[in-house]
Amino acid sequence: MQILAEDNAMVSDEVVRDILRQNEAMSNLVDTLGEDDDLFEKGLDSFGSVQLMLALEERFNVEFPDSLLNRRSFSTIRIIRETVTSLTLGEAA
Repeated sequence: MQILAEDNAMVSDEVVRDILRQNEAMSNLVDTLGEDDDLFEKGLDSFGSVQLMLALEERFNVEFPDSLLNRRSFSTIRIIRETVTSLTLGEAA
């Protein structure tokens, strides 16, 4: 069980980028994005953010609580990585 938790906690920029590549609006931009670039300014919309959330939940076997269902949680690669890491470690409430 401990090994599984450690594996789930491995949220890297590259994994987030791979998930973003699945989003039509972001697929061609992913390789040019810095980890702090605002994804919504680069073309991510509300539908895309829902797709992103669902893909992250599936990939990392987590569920985003209502408190994290906001624009900020999906605004940058860094924030996505930190948010999902906190969920995999059970720190988010």
